[in-house]
Amino acid sequence: MSLAVRAPAATGSVPARPSPAQRPSVRGKALTVVLPATLALVMGLWGIRRQNTMWGDEAVTYQLAQREPSQIWHTVQHVDLVHALHYAVMHVIFDLFGAGLLSLRMPSVLAMAAAASGVGLLGLRLAGPRAGLLAGLVFALLPQVQKYAQEGRSYAMVCALIAWASCAMVANVSRPGRWRWAAYGLTMLLACLLHEFAVLALVAHGVTLIVSRTPKRVLRAWAVTAAGVAIGLLPLVVVSAGQSEQVSWIGGPVRPYPLLVAVVVGMLCARAPLRSRGPIGAGALAVPILLLPGALLLTASVIKPLFVDRYVLFSDIGIALLLGAWLDHVHRLRPARYTPAVYIAAIAALVALVPSSFSLRTPQSRSNDATAIGAAVREEGRSGDGLLYLAGRHRILAATHPGDTRHLTDLALVQDPVESNTLAGVELPARDIAARMMRFHRIVTVRVARADTLTDPQEKAKTDTLRRHFREHATTRVNGARITVYVRDHGTPPKTGTPVQHLR
Repeated sequence: MSLAVRAPAATGSVPARPSPAQRPSVRGKALTVVLPATLALVMGLWGIRRQNTMWGDEAVTYQLAQREPSQIWHTVQHVDLVHALHYAVMHVIFDLFGAGLLSLRMPSVLAMAAAASGVGLLGLRLAGPRAGLLAGLVFALLPQVQKYAQEGRSYAMVCALIAWASCAMVANVSRPGRWRWAAYGLTMLLACLLHEFAVLALVAHGVTLIVSRTPKRVLRAWAVTAAGVAIGLLPLVVVSAGQSEQVSWIGGPVRPYPLLVAVVVGMLCARAPLRSRGPIGAGALAVPILLLPGALLLTASVIKPLFVDRYVLFSDIGIALLLGAWLDHVHRLRPARYTPAVYIAAIAALVALVPSSFSLRTPQSRSNDATAIGAAVREEGRSGDGLLYLAGRHRILAATHPGDTRHLTDLALVQDPVESNTLAGVELPARDIAARMMRFHRIVTVRVARADTLTDPQEKAKTDTLRRHFREHATTRVNGARITVYVRDHGTPPKTGTPVQHLR
């Protein structure tokens, strides 16, 4: 057998269950679940504060989850509906434990520990206890897993739910039952409600059942369950489709390289004759969940850019299963002349992970640093200066600690984010923004590092007024943004108008 996704036998017969002597002990099962979870928990707690910094997406969670449930609901009617359930969960956590970096990130740490234990159990059921233990440990050490175990977003929770839903599906093939299919369906639906693209794992599960030649009654049960998940998800998909502008920042496929590396390594592992302990082999489940979600998103990105590596984080379940099964295969072969090389390769792989693991726990590991942006605004601005965000939607980056900008006047803001039930507030018309700017001698601007096309009338009014009447005085660059102080040209007299203190 060259590819593990083939049926376990040429005739399509289901392999016999392992004998009692071959079945893992209770202690073996416990270790397969507990050790990966423990390792994932340790890796998640290590450097969890990331030098007390927070990046932009986490800042959104941090701020929205502190609003009242009714305010969260009104906000997601306009933007970020796809994350509504996560914001609601985080609101409850903040109510119980208070808002802070630990309470923001601990749910993801615990979720990734649960995901690692699920991967271990999945590997045990598919290829044996040693393969399961190795798969769970590999999963906990993967760089992408380490990264998103320490983020206050929904991706770790989605990964955990899909891992355990996969366990439920595998159990259903051997011992189908209505309550097991119901558990599978509810787990998958919850994952999809946390993030819509989790539905791609459902597609991968269907392919797994087809290539494994499972009985028709199992396929029918899965199809009914999948239809129920799709129906439950449909309202969210329909409404959130009207908010597609919120992913307009994706200018093309974003960082597909970790996925591509995983695909190459995974397919090489799948070439080995991996052990199968039941009707579904390790490769039959791992290869589709590794390949299909990312491939489908990359294909869709030809029409509309949608691919971001974290959207298919659960694909790491596939690479972990394949690596665990391959390591188990190598261990079973154990030719004496290859043993030293195998150990050396394993040690080299662990050593190679060390620099990556350290760098993931620094503020520079994320695309921006909302904490540093707010601190730079506080340091560069003087009391009474004007403040502009280019573009206005980036106001969220400096709003994590309101004290950072309290001494400045937000020149474009007419209604703050909480009052307006938005992420970044409501801004004045273009003409009024320009008029306000002309009342100030100094203006501090915040602009994200990536090039924004400021074609909106309000944004054009900001940039045109700065270009015509102000000159750049000083610029501070922080991770993800430029903080620039502009001063008025001497040839442009200030306009009289409302005093600064009344413009807040």
